[in-house]
Amino acid sequence: MTHTASPIARIALVGDRSPDVVSHTRVPLLLDALAERDRLVLDAYWIPSEDAAAEGAVRGFDAVWVLPGSPYRSEEGVLAAIRTAREDGVPFLGTCGGFQHALLEYARHVCGLTRVAHAENDPGAEDFLIEPLACSLVGHEAAVVIEPGSLAQSVIGAERTVERYFCAYGPSRHLDTLRAHGLRFSGHDEEGHVRVAELPGHPFFLATLFQPELYGDGSRPHPVVRALARAAVAHARGEVPQPV
Repeated sequence: MTHTASPIARIALVGDRSPDVVSHTRVPLLLDALAERDRLVLDAYWIPSEDAAAEGAVRGFDAVWVLPGSPYRSEEGVLAAIRTAREDGVPFLGTCGGFQHALLEYARHVCGLTRVAHAENDPGAEDFLIEPLACSLVGHEAAVVIEPGSLAQSVIGAERTVERYFCAYGPSRHLDTLRAHGLRFSGHDEEGHVRVAELPGHPFFLATLFQPELYGDGSRPHPVVRALARAAVAHARGEVPQPV
């Protein structure tokens, strides 16, 4: 079947692709479902984290999606891809490890917190932005409360959702500094811990600690994934992406 309703958008899938990472195995199903159900056709390219460190590695794409699978082989590469998407106004989604590294990139390059670290990548560091969660979320489902009026709320269409996780690390320190420099934390768990971040003023910049890739059986993409696809297609048209 051919799809002519929308242009084909090029998306960079940043991460170290592995058949052992469930979210990675879901990506082909999600791409097929986006094309068949939503007429959103994405031409996807996997970019290993080491390759993402090269100058311009993700330039020319209509969206950048940093997928789970941390620790990445190259923290530098992942941070470089995120920075390019943020600075160039390219639609961006970071999920699980992508969420963690989006905060790390922002802290280092916008907030000037050059010494903050991810405990999984650098367990000997003195200042963790991302550290072990008090209760691991590996294999868990949990509620997320979404702030009204946020990009996340417009994408998800509700102010409360139940999502699936597969992580044991999350943000803790320096959150006030990130807020003061413009990052918005628009989703929290029921204890108030950060679970969603977004960047107001950017065409589409969203990061979730939960994994929308694990929603259902992959035949109906999560609203967050559909929103990224819409933003990518809008970018391919030269338009300002619309989340819904």
